[in-house]
Amino acid sequence: MSATKRCPKVLIVESDEEIASRIADAFAQEDADSYELEWVRSSKEALGFLPDKRVVAVLLGFSLSDHACMDSLSSLVAAAPEIPIVVLGTSDREELAKTAVSRGAQDYLLIGHLDSHSLTRALSKSIERKIVDDALYLERERALVTLNSIGDGVLCTDVFGKITYLNAAAEAMTGWKREEAAGHPLRDVFRIVDGTTRAPARDPMEMAVREDKTVGLTVDCVLIRRDGHEAAIEDSAAPIHDRSGRVIGAVIVFHDVSSARAMSLKMAHSAQHDVVTNLPNRLLLNDRISMSISLAHRQNRIVAVLFLDLDRFKYINDSLGHAIGDHLLQSVSRRLVDGLRGSDTVSRQGGDEFIILLSDISSEDDAAISARKILSLLNAPHSVDQQELHINGSIGISMYPKDGEDAETLIKNADTAMYHAKESGRNNFQFFTREMSLRAMERQSLEGDLRGALDRKEFFLHYQTKVNLESGQITGVEALLRWRHPRRGLIAPAQFIAIAEDCGLIVPIGRWVLTEACRQVRRWARAQLPMLPIAINVSALELQMDGFVDGIRSVLSETGIDARHLELELTEGVLMDDVEARISVFHELKSLGVRLAVDDFGTGYSSLSYLKQFPISVLKIDRSFVRQITHNPDDSRIVSAIINMGRSLDYQVVAEGVETKEQREYLQSQRCTEGQGYLFSQPLSARRFANFWRNDQLDAVVQ
Repeated sequence: MSATKRCPKVLIVESDEEIASRIADAFAQEDADSYELEWVRSSKEALGFLPDKRVVAVLLGFSLSDHACMDSLSSLVAAAPEIPIVVLGTSDREELAKTAVSRGAQDYLLIGHLDSHSLTRALSKSIERKIVDDALYLERERALVTLNSIGDGVLCTDVFGKITYLNAAAEAMTGWKREEAAGHPLRDVFRIVDGTTRAPARDPMEMAVREDKTVGLTVDCVLIRRDGHEAAIEDSAAPIHDRSGRVIGAVIVFHDVSSARAMSLKMAHSAQHDVVTNLPNRLLLNDRISMSISLAHRQNRIVAVLFLDLDRFKYINDSLGHAIGDHLLQSVSRRLVDGLRGSDTVSRQGGDEFIILLSDISSEDDAAISARKILSLLNAPHSVDQQELHINGSIGISMYPKDGEDAETLIKNADTAMYHAKESGRNNFQFFTREMSLRAMERQSLEGDLRGALDRKEFFLHYQTKVNLESGQITGVEALLRWRHPRRGLIAPAQFIAIAEDCGLIVPIGRWVLTEACRQVRRWARAQLPMLPIAINVSALELQMDGFVDGIRSVLSETGIDARHLELELTEGVLMDDVEARISVFHELKSLGVRLAVDDFGTGYSSLSYLKQFPISVLKIDRSFVRQITHNPDDSRIVSAIINMGRSLDYQVVAEGVETKEQREYLQSQRCTEGQGYLFSQPLSARRFANFWRNDQLDAVVQ
């Protein structure tokens, strides 16, 4: 029965030789050249031929017992599942043949109906069907592997909404195994709710089937897993059609967006909140102010915006480090949030600036009450990294609609009022007025001019004598800064010093004053005038700068002035700003030989116990007390007490603002050492001071 041609081979497994011959004859009659036939008597023998790649089909005769027939079929299917098997049975055993088809045979053919046409047709159909089945199986396997490999959940239902399929991702996200879920309604397995309202979300499968189109899930949808775990998801559902185009079900594809949504929320939060304090930033604040204005407009109410600037924060941040500064800002933030109402908004604008929105108030009195409370909250000591820090603030207040009808204007005007609070002594609050706006514009203009004044050489110094009250002899001189503006003329220090301090220009200006004053002392010496101690004022910002003492040392070396001829004057506020930090700097200066003086003494808040810690040489009594010593008993007692205290501590005491002989006589009676004021000399230019000194006009005035 074997053929020599290399054509497809059909393996005949039949123990009955007569049946095998009939099969061979049927092939010969129909298409003898199409197949090569190979006859074996048993399935065991057939197994040896199955590895031959030319075997395209097996004809299995069922002449054995039922059990043996099924065993033969099973062994052949297991050995070569890709080869189609056609069972040949007798009429009385047709049921067995049908069973064989259910067990893996491709088809069956009754021997009684065997002829050339039916045999080859059955064989060809079986081969074709096997090829198609294998292709479908491969596609199905590929689809299943793909679906189980992707991260998205895939869930299928029939047209009635019953589950027919879940991939591995869907199993994990729903908590249902495919076998358990099969046949269950979609709502049992795919439980989704609106993440905001918690109401059941609309059924995407039902919409896809009803509308016969792809649909998306409700925005902000949450999937509740079988064990109650929740995950934010996004999905889409699409209808499944049969060959005629009829909808027979739906497929839902969904994925977990919890991390992405959390990151999105975090980014949105970061974009609207300050990174250090987690308070709303300017962007979010503007939004809330605009919303409050809209509501207040409809309800005919008012809104307040408070601009808070922390006093002394920059010094703490620079001297103790940014980490301490950040912790202090966080402490301030907590107090503000805890101390104000839930309806109020506390916002950090950067640096040491905060803005508070009071959106539900009835009058300006309510804003004033909140401002007082804020100042009180700030004034209590802040415990930061085992350190007790003290800080206060200045607050400006603007009101809607009186001071502005939009967020930008209200903030700007509150900022303007805050600067007025600083100029009024700090640690207070001020309501915005129209006059402040004009002053702010003037201040801004002055600041702009101030920035170039040093380069344009517009600054100069005047000098005022200090005299011994007993002898009338000149004992020293104080250098006083002046600014000659090209358009405005002479500008008093009171108009620009505070501005220079606020914008940081006081540091280079102070360095210029120090250098120029020391150079002038050297010029006087070259002009054969005695070397006099010269005093200059020093600001808090200058003291905070790294290398301040080295700068003093450098100027002394450059100008050739002995350190004992330099006196630095500091106000009580500067002195007490940070006692620990100041003491070390002052002792360094003292070791150089520089004298230290406390200027405007009596107007600050220093205590004797603190004062004794500093290497001070001079106390200067503020002119406000000296002015009234002959008319106001309280002021005279204060001056007397300061003089006695200074003498007991071995300080040199200088009275400022001495303008009358009566004042001088009282100071002499209290044994005050020195005086300074118009009685002796007004501030003079360097040349006029030299002439004044040289011509001994002082004696004439004193006599």
